[in-house]
Amino acid sequence: MNPKVTFIFTVSPVRHLKDGFIENTLSKSHLIASIHEVVDPRHHHFYFPSYEMMMDELRDYRFYKEDMIHPNTTAVNYIWKRFSEVWLSKGVEDTMNLVDEVQKGLAHRPFHPDSEAHQAFLEKLKVKQSLLESKFSHMTF
Repeated sequence: MNPKVTFIFTVSPVRHLKDGFIENTLSKSHLIASIHEVVDPRHHHFYFPSYEMMMDELRDYRFYKEDMIHPNTTAVNYIWKRFSEVWLSKGVEDTMNLVDEVQKGLAHRPFHPDSEAHQAFLEKLKVKQSLLESKFSHMTF
């Protein structure tokens, strides 16, 4: 349908330990081997090594949440930064920040919803939302 589409495969850096450490490693190994059977840059199929970053670059337990299974915010931000440096075009950051502002604004629960300040906040939010929706017709909030 879209010959220009790019597929980026990755393996979750979250360890699934309910079956055990060995079983988790075996499962991840099977996934990585399978993905590398289909990775082919000539056909826009790539691999992003988020699992390997977590296991090798961020292997210290200070990069895990208290459950010692999930990556903490520092690890997630590190992996996202590395991903975005390679896979996101330079101009997209402004749009991402604007989307983030709108989403946080929509999630905001005011103490004084009828106040003048909150009404001004809502007006600014509508302007940002309209700007995004006019540039990206598929985007809805």
